[in-house]
Amino acid sequence: MKLSNKVEAMQFSPIRKFNPIAQKAKDSGKKVYHLNIGQPDVETPDVFMNAIRNYDNKVIAYAESGGITDLQDAVIDYFKGYGVDYKRNDMIVTTGGSEALTMTFLSLLNEGDEVLIPEPFYTNYHTFATSAGGRVVPITTKAEDGYHYAKKELIEAGISDRTKAIVCISPGNPTGTVLTLDEMRLIGEIAKEHDLWIIADEVYREFAYDDREITSFSMLPEYADRVIVIDSVSKRFSACGARIGLLISKNEEFMAQAMKIAQGRLCVSTVDQVGAAALFRLPKSYYDEVKAEYCGRRDVVYEELMKIPGVVCQKPGGAFYMTAKLPVDNIEDFLMFLLTEFDDNGETVMFAPAEGFYATQGLGKEEMRIAYVLKKEDMKRGVELIRLGIEAYNNKNK
Repeated sequence: MKLSNKVEAMQFSPIRKFNPIAQKAKDSGKKVYHLNIGQPDVETPDVFMNAIRNYDNKVIAYAESGGITDLQDAVIDYFKGYGVDYKRNDMIVTTGGSEALTMTFLSLLNEGDEVLIPEPFYTNYHTFATSAGGRVVPITTKAEDGYHYAKKELIEAGISDRTKAIVCISPGNPTGTVLTLDEMRLIGEIAKEHDLWIIADEVYREFAYDDREITSFSMLPEYADRVIVIDSVSKRFSACGARIGLLISKNEEFMAQAMKIAQGRLCVSTVDQVGAAALFRLPKSYYDEVKAEYCGRRDVVYEELMKIPGVVCQKPGGAFYMTAKLPVDNIEDFLMFLLTEFDDNGETVMFAPAEGFYATQGLGKEEMRIAYVLKKEDMKRGVELIRLGIEAYNNKNK
């Protein structure tokens, strides 16, 4: 018996790939600092659970396929804060941003169609695009350039007659790169010229640091007919397990077709939507406090990384990830060393090898992604362990 070509073409997550090895390290008595996965330790706001506790319906019934109106209205009010006017019909509540992306690719792609994505990129895009019969075409960026890609010649070099969409993750995972509104306009003009969709993954929208403006493709009404916004409560509100995402677009035809898929899976968890509605009604002060916390963690990580001779890294502008090139030949081999052979006072560390965030074969072998989702002292110690581990690893391999 054979499995599908699509599933065989998919890859395992580089973020979770080494978890069993890390568990063995912990079982042996080592403490492992997990810098590999974007699971924040910031507490989920109380309003989420309070809203669920106050939910007094006697039956937890199916919700509408597009989402409960209370959540839709809360999201509408949230976007009004950025000068963007959405209506209920412009959005579908999804099971996390992942389902929003899956619906998007299923609605846009025919077999063999191509999607442009700056690499390194969130690895699950491979799965989302491949399951819809599409192919990822990378726009290659470099650590030395801070992983910036908003350049006309760079983007257009990847466009073919099979290209259907450009994906922009801003602020970026895994690089932390933030697009300015002018850069978004440049991408909008390219998409307009080549008749492409823009898939705007903006789940880290508020996490833009150093006085950078908070930007969204939704703020550019001249491209509204081709923009699809992906949103989520997972990162912004530290509610990853709630699995509430959003698929948003003013393109009526696209939304109508995506609704077919939404109806096919019936609905998203009714109770989690109740909690999510309360999250979207939090005051601006919440975002300011959380952003300040992550910005401080970023600074600690960057300061420690700069103590490593030969590291290549520019301070990222947003999200809560940092991708860096290390002075080692093979990042996966180095991570195995950290988890199986190395410790400092009974402690070691893990990160996500960056090779799995690239579509181009052979790239990322010397790069890692750090998620700065732990408190500052733990982030500092984690990066210190990477530095000490590099010294031990390179001495071993002399």
